[in-house]
Amino acid sequence: MAKKTKKQKKEKKVGYFKQVKMEMKNVVFPKKKEIAKYTFATILIVAIMIGFFTVINLALSVVKGMF
Repeated sequence: MAKKTKKQKKEKKVGYFKQVKMEMKNVVFPKKKEIAKYTFATILIVAIMIGFFTVINLALSVVKGMF
């Protein structure tokens, strides 16, 4: 098998970065409204989960105290 020359390695790196640049042009970042909506939904779901696990923890503590 032939070893790759420095030129071939450099061309491979340049090709990779060109592809990355092309892909980054296709990326669509969310608008501020969408970010706010997703942040609110995440905080709401986390709050619901905190409540759920707190209730479960309290219920199990009561059951454990009975025995």
